[in-house]
Amino acid sequence: MPRRAAAHTGRRASVLAALAVTALTATGTPAAATSAAHLPATAADGGRTLHRAFVKAAGKYDVPRDLLAAVGYGETHLDGHTGRPSQANGFGVMHLASNPANRTLEKAAAITGEPLSRLRRDTTANILGGAAVLRSYADRLGLDGDERDDIDAWYPAVAQYSGTTGPAAARYADTVYAFLTHGFAATVPGGEQISVTARPVAPEKGTPSATSGRAPITPYPSALWVPADAHNFTVGRTATIDKVIIHVTQGSYEGSIKWFQDPKAEVSAHYVVRSSDGQITQTVRDTDTAYHAKQANASALGIEHEGYIDDPSWFTDTMYRASAALTRALCDKYGIPKDRAHIIGHDEAPGTDHTDPGRYWDWNRYMGFVEGDSSNGSNGSNDESTSGSSSDGLGFPSYSLLQSGASGAQVTAVQQLLNTQGFAAGAADGSFGAATLSAVKAYQTTRGLPAAGNVGPKTWTALLSAGSTPTLRQGDSGADVKRLQRSLTAALGTTVDAVGTFGPVTAKAVRTYQTRQGLAVTGIVSSNTWAALHAGH
Repeated sequence: MPRRAAAHTGRRASVLAALAVTALTATGTPAAATSAAHLPATAADGGRTLHRAFVKAAGKYDVPRDLLAAVGYGETHLDGHTGRPSQANGFGVMHLASNPANRTLEKAAAITGEPLSRLRRDTTANILGGAAVLRSYADRLGLDGDERDDIDAWYPAVAQYSGTTGPAAARYADTVYAFLTHGFAATVPGGEQISVTARPVAPEKGTPSATSGRAPITPYPSALWVPADAHNFTVGRTATIDKVIIHVTQGSYEGSIKWFQDPKAEVSAHYVVRSSDGQITQTVRDTDTAYHAKQANASALGIEHEGYIDDPSWFTDTMYRASAALTRALCDKYGIPKDRAHIIGHDEAPGTDHTDPGRYWDWNRYMGFVEGDSSNGSNGSNDESTSGSSSDGLGFPSYSLLQSGASGAQVTAVQQLLNTQGFAAGAADGSFGAATLSAVKAYQTTRGLPAAGNVGPKTWTALLSAGSTPTLRQGDSGADVKRLQRSLTAALGTTVDAVGTFGPVTAKAVRTYQTRQGLAVTGIVSSNTWAALHAGH
């Protein structure tokens, strides 16, 4: 988590218009994530305390239960952290916040009558408070009973729950709706499982708009750009960049980005990495001094990672790989040695009193990825262990969410795939413009996918898997195997290196995919598995 510098210690329609944005969504499928809800010691109802809390809160305030659970999962992985505050001074499963920009904790107390202390530490009260706040936003929007029963109608209320406005609020709401789209299951102490079943969603998002702000000078063009408030960094540097510092946010991805936009925060980092899919947002230019590591600010680049140091479920393979690729690019750009003397944790920075990234951060695995070993930390044989990228420009360690206005190598790949499959995306120039947007929507409509125009995991999977349906099994090799490996990477959110050799790593990925899709788990790719991939599943 960052450290401030020493020197800087209808109504519904109008809200949708104010958001005026369609932002990127979370893409990974956080299946079977393990978390800890730290339930009250008095709970004695057969291990269903958290489930009952969500059902009770949803019923009392007429908020869809799955929406309420998805907000909590996006904020904390349903972990109340025994009442300890997040970086933004948010508390509990629902991250009820108490800071100058966001007072949902106090708002929840006013509505429910619960004392602040109980809302901070008691999971049942905290969930009730989160539901009360969401309902208050729905009332302000004028949602009637029928609209409250429609989960898509809650999008602007969820955006308000973020505590910010405009693109940042829409990005927050999009993340919640991505969890509804893909579903999730989180296991809490005592074996209780909280789950949300995947379902199609189509929330109203208002008129699309690009994120504002001056484009950064960055060696990593696939990063999004959401600038921190000017009070939270210093323009320029007083020292040469010579290190990268690894942080953990102690909060959510969107929550950290919005905190850096709060002029009273006086903290920031150069980059933030999302857990579910490795999406990266840059908030401070490399050439400017972010406030993240006290004495090391002048000479360091700071990378924040979504999550909490005491919960390893946040540290996904996709996050490690995406962050390591970023660190590698930064080291190459600024001549930083790729070693542990120059790539350090916040807890190793001079003058620090912080403990992130913590004992669950796998340095051996991370440094292996930084040094270019894509097999580091994988299970099974390394017969498929080479770079996840490829000379034809279609293979990547992970596939980012893309929207109109995006640019970079993955946009080029989408354009190439669309053009090859008969959808005119224009020149494969890496710029996601009007022609590419039109082609994406046409492709999604033809394939029966939600025609939102954003390229997410379903669209990536369908695009990458398109083609013939040969039976493939361990020991096979060739272009069809490479096509399979790429589409599995998009579908699973975990890198399956696209090297064209069907080894045990690919076989394991096929079995995982078949299990998730309810197919016969054979490890052999036949027409049924191809059909699911072609459908973007």
